[in-house]
Amino acid sequence: MSKRNPEYDFKWCPGCGDFGVVRAVELALAERVNRLKEPIENTALIAGIGCSGNLVHLQEGPQPFGFHGIHGRALAIAYGVKASRPDLNVLAVGGDGDMLSIGAEHIGPQAKRNVDMTVVIMDNGIYGLTKGQASPTTSFGDITPTTPYGKLEDALRPLELYMALGVSFIASGLSSKPRELAAMITQAMDHKGFSIVHVQSPCTTYNDTYAALKGDEANGIEPLAVDIQSGHDPADANAALALVKKPGIPIGIIYQLANSVPMHERLEEARDRLKVRSRTVDQMLTALEI
Repeated sequence: MSKRNPEYDFKWCPGCGDFGVVRAVELALAERVNRLKEPIENTALIAGIGCSGNLVHLQEGPQPFGFHGIHGRALAIAYGVKASRPDLNVLAVGGDGDMLSIGAEHIGPQAKRNVDMTVVIMDNGIYGLTKGQASPTTSFGDITPTTPYGKLEDALRPLELYMALGVSFIASGLSSKPRELAAMITQAMDHKGFSIVHVQSPCTTYNDTYAALKGDEANGIEPLAVDIQSGHDPADANAALALVKKPGIPIGIIYQLANSVPMHERLEEARDRLKVRSRTVDQMLTALEI
């Protein structure tokens, strides 16, 4: 529940990583409003289905416009919003089960269009809302209600997928570091084009990966999540691809396409070309005369 929605009945488990993502989104939007001197209503927040989808109901303080969509279609809805209102700052949020299974088919088209929107994907490696079934990012061999003898598929590697599909801004963050995550979301919103901020957001009930992400030096466990070294150049696509292919999870800005031209600017250029080449009906009919 929140002050905005005191009667909205849902629960997140104590320690859920999504709490940190809510805070990061709030911080990023507040920074944007203050820096650009634009009203919060200039932002449209589109959510998918799942535990993460409730983020749209949890924003405190001044509110962006919110739309709680259907499973797997948050990007399609967000594209419709941006296409009709290119002046809006569009932010889509969802989980790995929502965005990377049924919703994965929308990532490629939006990347190729380079739609100017930011997507925050909360990855807990499980379907949390529906009680712990295997998701695309669940590890190979894991026992879940839908994989009682172990998951047979390899886990999807989302960062490699985003690079392969041509996403023009890719960042990787941790829900346990909301201020660092907020800075990534801010940079993603400022990027002109299709941005994805992929967040490790552990599910404390069905797939608690906090210890694995952080590591345990005392017991010889190396951290799965590692900060990107300062020498990394996000504009270097080859370096970014090599980075995401390494073992572990890189944390930071992975890739940013230089001179990115978003979809709405491409449309304006096409309209300008149409004006030059357009003919009246009479001119077209005359051209058909023998």
